[in-house]
Amino acid sequence: MKNYASQSDESLALLYIGGENSAFDELLARNQQKLYTYIMFVVRDPEMANDVFQETFVKVITKLQEGKYTDSGKFSFWLTRIAHNIIMDNYRQQRSSHIVEPTADNDLNKLSGDSLMDINRENEYVNTQILSDVRHLMDALPATQREVVYMRYYQDLSFKEIAEMTGVSINTSLGRMRYALINMRRMAKQHQIQLTLDQ
Repeated sequence: MKNYASQSDESLALLYIGGENSAFDELLARNQQKLYTYIMFVVRDPEMANDVFQETFVKVITKLQEGKYTDSGKFSFWLTRIAHNIIMDNYRQQRSSHIVEPTADNDLNKLSGDSLMDINRENEYVNTQILSDVRHLMDALPATQREVVYMRYYQDLSFKEIAEMTGVSINTSLGRMRYALINMRRMAKQHQIQLTLDQ
């Protein structure tokens, strides 16, 4: 097998279009973990995440073979945009109004632990607990809001990049972030969760 380590993702995509099937194997190996993590974070369901992941790569192969990819930007953005569209299509089909219900293992009732108020705890423990609570609060957000929070804070993308990847305007991305933060603050207040990290 040819060594593709020095090739960019974009070059590999073009090589695959040109008939080098093994270039796609390298593309898949490089991108599968990051893409699956993104999908799983948005959908919060392993079965659905696997379905979306597989459908994404089927669409990627189809689009590459049909010549619908041009080296005009980062391949990973293009890949994530396809996954995003599939996720949103699934939510529309399920008529869920993009509201994600908390599952048994992330029930918000479990978040009102007194440990957050115990001033005798080590700062490290408190900070760990706060970050855990933030993840639980994010789980309860609608998918579009959770997605923008994930892309901004976990993937460190700009709002312009988020807008491009999700196919919306920058203002819509900013609005989703604003509503996500409002919702998280509201839920934190309802459940008496401290969201300030100790130094």
